Amino acid sequence: MPMTALDGWREYMRTHDHKALWDLLHPDAVFESPVVHTPQRGREITFKYLASAEEVLGGPGFKYVGEWRSENGAVLEFENEIEGITINGVDIITFSDDGTLITHFKVMVRPLKAINLLHRLMGEQLAKAAAGA
Repeated sequence: MPMTALDGWREYMRTHDHKALWDLLHPDAVFESPVVHTPQRGREITFKYLASAEEVLGGPGFKYVGEWRSENGAVLEFENEIEGITINGVDIITFSDDGTLITHFKVMVRPLKAINLLHRLMGEQLAKAAAGA
């Protein structure tokens, strides 16, 4: 049985393999951030945001604490603590018709001080990634 996009996402979060993430994203993937007003369209920008988010959020203490699935997607609730602030959020992931690629990835985060912290940390991470490119 081929690996589903959900399996691929879990594997990426375990291994941090950027090539695997790239291969998991549909060429027309869309990313929606809790702090950027407009959807980010395309594999390249989606990859940059997800790789940066994984660097910021996916470290020690990150865990998925809930999961809800539908025919073409999943909602994964996550938690982590960074700089003394408990971050709680959900990844809302939509898959391609065959279930093998991520077509849409939306992140929602609470509380407000967690959003403000992520806004700062993501800005720093994206700037660092751009400088290294």
